[in-house]
Amino acid sequence: MVQNAIRIVVWVIFLIGGSVLGISLDLHWCRSLVRNPFFHIMSALVGFVLLQLVMRVSRTTGRLLARYGREGELPRMQTNRLVTRGVYGCMRHPMHLGLLFFPLSVALMVGSPTFILFIWPIEVFLMLVMIKWVEEREALAKFGNAYREYQKRVPFFNFKTECLRKLFVRI
Repeated sequence: MVQNAIRIVVWVIFLIGGSVLGISLDLHWCRSLVRNPFFHIMSALVGFVLLQLVMRVSRTTGRLLARYGREGELPRMQTNRLVTRGVYGCMRHPMHLGLLFFPLSVALMVGSPTFILFIWPIEVFLMLVMIKWVEEREALAKFGNAYREYQKRVPFFNFKTECLRKLFVRI
């Protein structure tokens, strides 16, 4: 539970911090774009569509984990079984792949060029580091050799069309 609270705090820092920093830097670096209503309308529309896709990926992967990753009574957002079906059969971190675009969707909706072009890529890098050094280690500790075998068979992310389609299947 503490680990989930820490993850939520990190997300809040990424989203609110990225927005505030991006807007404050935009006011110094690209005032004409920030004042352009067409840019903001188009950016917000693209951000909203991207947010809908991110939420759909989160719902799909979350439902798979809830349905197949839990045996017995567990707190919400906890698993005790390794899920290797559906999209988890072709990539190890499908939910994270979707969530990498969450800050970008916020950046687009806020209409911050600095957040979009500079802050979001830094946040993606930090998220990838967290996945590699925190999530993977936790999964190894929880599932042991089964997860090691899964790592050998299934890539971190998979960008093949048939795998990406599975991100949007209704569960």
